[in-house]
Amino acid sequence: MVIRRIRIAASGIHVIAELNNTRTAEAIWEALPIKGEVSLWGEGIYFPIPVSLELEEGQEVVNIGDLGYWPKGSAFCIFFGATPMSRGEEIRPASAVNVFGKVIDDAIQLRRVASGAEIVIQRESGG
Repeated sequence: MVIRRIRIAASGIHVIAELNNTRTAEAIWEALPIKGEVSLWGEGIYFPIPVSLELEEGQEVVNIGDLGYWPKGSAFCIFFGATPMSRGEEIRPASAVNVFGKVIDDAIQLRRVASGAEIVIQRESGG
């Protein structure tokens, strides 16, 4: 299986993520490169993308570094800590998301990204 890697850059920070083998990951890969404006929701980044998909094995709780697609907002989400919906130590999106990849670098550094910053998602060289 081919490993598909993407580069996520915002506020002078960049991380690499690997996509999984789902229809959601494939659709987002085909839509790259994508630019957006960062919105923050707790310790998570989200922004609308030009991809419209249904829920695919939706998850209501995710892990640090997970990349999620939120069908209700056609949004790309990056989770790196608690959200306003979290209970205890869990990371809970606003509603179920399609987890389509994971940041393989230190996702915690994304806490330094400011709301309103431009975010660029592109295929990593060789990906």
